[in-house]
Parts: sequence; structure tokens; C-alpha cells
Amino acid sequence: MTPTALSNTRARAPLPATVDVAIVGAGLGGLVAGAYLARAGRRVAIFDAHYVAGGCCTMFTRKLPGAGRAHFDVGLHYVGDCGPGGAIPSILADLGVDVRFRPMDSDGFDTLVFPDFRFRIPANLELYRDRLIALFPAEKRGIDAYVRLLREVDFLSGRMGAGGRPGLGVLFDVLRHGRLGARYQGHTIGRFLEDHVRDPKLRAVMLGQAGDYGLPPSKVSAMLHAGLAMHYFKGAYYPVGGGQVIADGLAAVIEGAGGSVHLRAPVERILVRDGRAAGVRVQPRNGPAVEVAAGVVLSNADLKRTLLELVEPGALPADTLTRARGYEMAGAIFMTFLGLRGDLRDLGLTDTNYWAFDGYDFERFFGDGQRDGPKAASIRGCYITSASLKDPDTPTHAPEGHQTLEIMALVPGDFAAWGVRDPETLDAGRYGRAPAYQAIKEDIEANLVARLDRLFPGAAERIVYRESATPVTHTRFTGATGGTGYGLAATPAQFLQHRPGYRGPLPGLYFCGASTRSGHGVVGAMMSGRAAARAVTQGLAGSGG
Repeated sequence: MTPTALSNTRARAPLPATVDVAIVGAGLGGLVAGAYLARAGRRVAIFDAHYVAGGCCTMFTRKLPGAGRAHFDVGLHYVGDCGPGGAIPSILADLGVDVRFRPMDSDGFDTLVFPDFRFRIPANLELYRDRLIALFPAEKRGIDAYVRLLREVDFLSGRMGAGGRPGLGVLFDVLRHGRLGARYQGHTIGRFLEDHVRDPKLRAVMLGQAGDYGLPPSKVSAMLHAGLAMHYFKGAYYPVGGGQVIADGLAAVIEGAGGSVHLRAPVERILVRDGRAAGVRVQPRNGPAVEVAAGVVLSNADLKRTLLELVEPGALPADTLTRARGYEMAGAIFMTFLGLRGDLRDLGLTDTNYWAFDGYDFERFFGDGQRDGPKAASIRGCYITSASLKDPDTPTHAPEGHQTLEIMALVPGDFAAWGVRDPETLDAGRYGRAPAYQAIKEDIEANLVARLDRLFPGAAERIVYRESATPVTHTRFTGATGGTGYGLAATPAQFLQHRPGYRGPLPGLYFCGASTRSGHGVVGAMMSGRAAARAVTQGLAGSGG
């Protein structure tokens, strides 16, 4: 089934007059929450501006010249911990969604490419440690401290769960098993590496997956960095059929339980009555705005935009608005989607992700691009992955005789730097025709293709289709502040208990998604949906709903 198979049906479905739960945004957080609530007998309706459900977990199709159609992943390129009992499969099993996950190369699911060496990250922490010690024998003490940090953070995260608030039992365990993790809970991974690791090349290897959270080492929480690394040491996987299958399965559960998913139906206002969130005003693509009354409103939309733009003016406390304005967002991404002739394995590519860097200074890697604006000269590395290689038995990724590939790089999300200053231009997609925007986009795209060809000579001449997306594109389709798919930056000041929870600042208003306490990424968004569904259920029960 194509990603848009149900787009028209969902876009044309009549809007309900009243529901138990109105959900703003059909990303994974909203879909998981909606599925749990609908299966529990609640009347659920989800509203989204996009033409396909899934948020960052969507795919799109394009016709390749002289061949059939290819499918490209927007945001899901790999996930961790999808073996038996893993976090994502457990949620899907709870909801009756059948998705198979194919393991990536366990001996090196991520391949870090530096100017003078490569390092393959295996799905085994002990083997990872052994490889680090073999490459950096003088740093054994620092390596063991880093591995200890990963283990302790993983243990403590499991004890705390998605709520991020430690109880007495957890605090006791910290004293016994988590002293190093506790010591760095309020610090950055940069601080940890300064204290324990001297070799800049070893630091670079340890930071090699920083593109998974979009922050330099001087900003990202040591807890987040360690938790993300451990997520993949439990195995790296790709969903058979691509990221869209997860979103489609969840949407089908909601509709099968009597709920509804409405596309091309953006929420323009969260309604407040007597100090309580009481519904939403939806502006369909065609026709007048419609008010939908709701027992509660759950926002899976961008957190800053929810608080500063969607909730009725004057309804929120001044300190809430001040805090929202001050939230720092994570980095943004430029993506180039390629269709290529032939089998990429002939060029040496495999079912691993390639992280290629021009050097070892990750502060510069992030800093140059953010400081200098969106231009090819500021890019210091890229990420390369192929759904065709990760999921070779699914024919819909590319027509016969072709394969797909994506290249990504971190870039600034400031729209003005991209030449976009008019919100109406953004909503209508007219920004893409501006010469300045096109010039920046083409320059960066050419840089990424050249990087691919240097790593895998001959790749460029096989390209039959190319298309790129900027942070502006990302905001156009998902409404994300600053064009980021990571949500709030996972700094120590915005992580764990310092991150927003699932109950909003108004009665009847709830949150889920990448900016909430469970964290960003596919697993974070899905866990937020489950946690938000529990909070909504408790809230409705308490109000007699």
C-alpha cells in the first residue's frame, strides 16, 4: 500500500461535532496515544495538516525516470531495541499492530568514517569496548569509565521509566549501582569526556552518533547521549516495509476501534472554556473552520507552537509563556533523496549507516554550520543510509534494477537564513521558487552528492533521481519550530525531570511527542504516547468523563 492510499478518504471524512479526546497531530506520539485510548473505548479524533499520517515516521513516493516508483523514508532510518521484549515491539504488541523488524549488521550497524580510519560500532557493548581498547590502548581507563557510564545510565533509565522522576527505590539504587551516572546527571557529555578521555580521536568515536540528537558535546546531556548509545547496543533494526508501516498500523487500530484520523485538517486553535481545554477549531483545506468539542485535548504538535500559537491567547499563565519562548530547540537536518541504477553493494555499501566526518572536533562540526549559515562550505560531515540495503526483500523501496539512498547533514534551522521570512509563503510552499533558496539548496545537495561519490566512487554517475528537503520543508509538513525533528534540545536543563511532562498547564490539556519527558526519536515519541494515554485516562476518570 502506498503512503497516500488513504489520504483522500481521511481528508474528506466529516469532522465530528464532539469527541472524548481531540489529538492535535498525527505523529507517532499522537497515533500511539490515540490507539490506546480508542481501544479503551474513548471517542478519539486526530487532526493533522499533512496529507499522510505519521509525522516524521512517513514515506513519500516518486517516479524514477524510465522505471517505476520509489519510496523514501523521511525520518525513520533505524531504531534500537526491537528484539523480543524491546520497547517498540512491546508497544505495538499491546495495540495489536504487526510490524516485523529486520536486524542490521550486528558487527557494525554504524560505520564511522574519519580521515585516517574507520570504526564499526557493533550491537554488543563488550565487543565495542574491546575494539576501542585495541585502537586506543593508552586510554583503557577512560574507555572503562565511559562503558560504566553507559551501563549505569541504562540501569537508572530502566528504573525511572518515561516519567523521569526518581522514587526512593531508585535513589537507593543510585547509591549502589549508579554513582558515576548520578555524578554526571546534570552535566554534558562534553564535560564527561574532558574529565576522562584525552585522545581527540577517541572522543570523536564516542561522539560518532551525535547526529542522532543534533547537538554538540558542550550542550547535550550526558544522560541522553549514554541512553541513546545503549538503545542501539540492544540491537539496531529497520522495520520491514519502511517507517510508514508503523504509522499506518497505528492509524488502522484507531479507525478500527471507532476513532478517526483527519488529514489536511490543521488545528488553528485549542479552545479554552472556563479555564479548561475544551476542544479544537479545525481549518480544513476546503471549507469553513469547524469547532470540535472535546473532553480533553492532547497536543502532539510542536510544543512551542502549541503553547505560543495554538492555545487561545490569554489562557496560559505568563510564566508558562516566558518559559516556552525560552525553550532551546535541537539542530535541523538537510536531506537528499537519491534513486540510483544497479546494486549499491557493487560499490561497497552494506546494511550499515555511514557517518562520515572531515575531522575530530565535534564542537567545530556543529558550530561552523550554525554560525556561518546554510551553505555547503560549512558542512563538516554527512550521514548515508539505504532502505534498499537494510530491507532488501521489500520490492517497493525501488523499482527493479534500482535502489534508494538518503544523505543527511546538520544545517541551521533559521528560516531567514534560507530566505524565508513570510509565513504565508511557507504554508503555501512558494518559498521553494525563490532563487536564493534554490541556490542554497542546490549548493548543499551538490556537496552531499560529492561526499557520497568520494566515499563510494561511481555512485554519482548512477543517480537517476535526486530531490532534497531543507529545515523549511520539514516545518512546512510537520509544523516543527526551527525545522527540527528532534524537538527540544536535550541539554541538561531540558532533560528528564526538566523536560515537560504529559499534563499541560491547563486542566484538560495534555502533551505527547518528541519534546516531552520520554525524549525524542521513534522510541521516545511512542513512549510519550503511551504515557500520555495513561495520563488522559486518569484525567477523564477524575473528571467523571
